[in-house]
Amino acid sequence: MTSDEMIAKRASSFGRRAADYAEHRPDYPAAAVRWALEPVLAAAPRVLDLAAGTGKLTAVIASLGVEVVAVEPDDAMRAELSARMPEVQALAGTAEDIPLPDGSVDAVLAGQAMHWFDHTRSMPELGRVLRPGGVLAGVWNDDDVSVDWVRNLDRLHTATKIETDNVPNKKGIDLPVELGPFGPLARAEFKHSQRRTAESLVATAETHSLFLTMDEPLRTETLDRMLAFLKSRPETAEGEFDYPLRVEVLRTIRS
Repeated sequence: MTSDEMIAKRASSFGRRAADYAEHRPDYPAAAVRWALEPVLAAAPRVLDLAAGTGKLTAVIASLGVEVVAVEPDDAMRAELSARMPEVQALAGTAEDIPLPDGSVDAVLAGQAMHWFDHTRSMPELGRVLRPGGVLAGVWNDDDVSVDWVRNLDRLHTATKIETDNVPNKKGIDLPVELGPFGPLARAEFKHSQRRTAESLVATAETHSLFLTMDEPLRTETLDRMLAFLKSRPETAEGEFDYPLRVEVLRTIRS
C-alpha cells in the first residue's frame, strides 16, 4: 500500500466506529477554543467547525454562545453529531470543497483534523469562505508525555511496526499559510485531562486511526499490552483517574 493510500484509509476510518468515537474521545478545554477565536470573539462571530466528526469541538464552540455550523464528510459521524446537537446545522462537505458561500464565516476551526487535509486545495478554499480578518485555527488533543506513565504507555503503540511512513500525525503539525491568504501562525498550548478507567482509555485508543486500520492479530495484541500496562500501574490499576492531555492550537488570520 502506498503512503497516499494509507493516508486515505486512515482518514476515512472513523465512521465505522462513530458511536464509540462520540463516547470515548475527549472534548476540548473552553480556554483553548476561546484563545483560537479571540481575534473575532467580541463581534459575535459565525464559526465553521470543519471536519466536525461527532461534534466534540462543535459543542465547545456552541457553549461560548456563538453561532456554529458544522461540515463533516462522513455520514455516520455527521449523524452522531446531529443526534447529539440537533440545533446545529450539519452539512456534508470536505476541507477541499466547503458547501458555504464566499466570505460567509468569521472563523474556521478544526479539531483533530487538519493533518488529514490536502493543503494545496484546502488552504485557498478556507480563504474563500472566511471573511477578511477572520480566524483559521487547528486544535489538537495529545497525550501529555511529560508524565512518566503516559510516556511509557505511548511507547507501547508508537513502537509498533506497521505501515505508518509518511502518514500525517497530529504531533509536530504545521499549517502552510503561504498556500492561502493568511498571515503568520500563532501557537498556544493548554493543559487538559479526561476522566478514564483502564478499560475506557483502551477503548479511546481503539477509536484512533492507527488501531482502526491495524491488522489482526497485531491490533488485539497491542491493545492487550496497553491494558496490562495500565493494570500494572498504581495510578491507573483500579477505578477512575484523570488522563493527562496537552492541547495545541495553531491560529492564523485571513488577510
